[in-house]
Amino acid sequence: MSVQAGSFAINQERLQQRIKALAEIGKLGETGVCRLALSPEDRAGVELVRGWMEEAGLETRIDHFGNLIGRFAGTHPEEPLLMIGSHIDSQPYGGRYDGPIGVLGGLEVVQTMKERGITPRRTIEIVSFCDEEGCRFQKGLFGSRGILGRLEPEELERADKHGVTRRQALREFGCDPEKLEESRYPDGSIGAYLEMHIEQGPILDKSGEPLGIVTGISGPLWWTVEMEGFAGHAGSVPMNMRQDALLGAAKVITALHEIAGTDPSAPTVGTVGHLEIFPDSRNIIPERVRFTVDLRDIDLERRNQREQELRAAIERAAQEGGLTYTITEDTNSDPRYCAEWIKAIMREECSALGVAAPELMSGPFHDALALSYVCDYGMIFVRCRDGISHNPREYAAPEDIALGTELLYRTALRIASKEAR
Repeated sequence: MSVQAGSFAINQERLQQRIKALAEIGKLGETGVCRLALSPEDRAGVELVRGWMEEAGLETRIDHFGNLIGRFAGTHPEEPLLMIGSHIDSQPYGGRYDGPIGVLGGLEVVQTMKERGITPRRTIEIVSFCDEEGCRFQKGLFGSRGILGRLEPEELERADKHGVTRRQALREFGCDPEKLEESRYPDGSIGAYLEMHIEQGPILDKSGEPLGIVTGISGPLWWTVEMEGFAGHAGSVPMNMRQDALLGAAKVITALHEIAGTDPSAPTVGTVGHLEIFPDSRNIIPERVRFTVDLRDIDLERRNQREQELRAAIERAAQEGGLTYTITEDTNSDPRYCAEWIKAIMREECSALGVAAPELMSGPFHDALALSYVCDYGMIFVRCRDGISHNPREYAAPEDIALGTELLYRTALRIASKEAR
């Protein structure tokens, strides 16, 4: 069913103008974006969005985790607040919609309320979380985990490929890593969390539906695996006498693909997205290989089974190749399910809009994953063309983003008007 944009409360044109303007910062080619967390481009993006927040009448601050926060005080500020958020940092080879539509859509929600003279019962905060992607320091959801006191030891000492630590990057960004505790949210202060995001998958596009209601987020398991053999001359060491670390890694990568695909009907996925070879010379047998593993599933028992199968495959590859190995766990999260009462509101508002939004899980993690440990949460997915994301070809139609933002507005208005439970 076609939805008439004229019936929307939100301002679609303003929202699209902001999406386009933000995409100019860190622009990559014609449609891509490279705006790495805590980079000068990230800071420029934060300042641009902060200006829009202040233009909308919000109180703004940048906390010591690098999060940008815009506050719209409610009539009962003592009650747990409604938080709406996402991120504006990108992958090195990313698109303009992954993250920003959630931040700018959230801003559009509160700006629309203000323009309509609506002051909600609960305070609403719009948050652009720092370093959701995790690609620079190999650990994501930094800002959203940080405000909840869920950072792990030594996270500030993680370094990017240029040797810059997160601690140093935070300082250069204008934050004080020694004052992180000042930016933590007290227990019970966040009552609910909403996030709108592009789907980053093909389900909505294939079904012809512009929006989806998220049921939950798969639990990501991230490892860094290092396999070590022995370097030798590529021209003289016989094949049956080699301790080739890259060969062992290749066996593991192949095994991961097969293990993740054991049940074609299951949403299990496994990826090796980063690999380093030492000494990295064409005529030296690789002595050491370091690579990442990303294993995800919405069913924890099934993911645990696949994990054990992968560990066995690593052990087997090491024994066959005369290699040693280490596995470092970088992230391990249980699947997290959306609140039924928030999904019920979304269903009702979709019905009022004439939208048949399917319900689907999220394979990628989002800042909602971190917030799910302290409050109820809900997510809206917006269709993206061909399911493409983490790629400059990523695209979401303006009318779909507007429809998602209208649903976000209607959902937020109802939640923020509710008396704290």
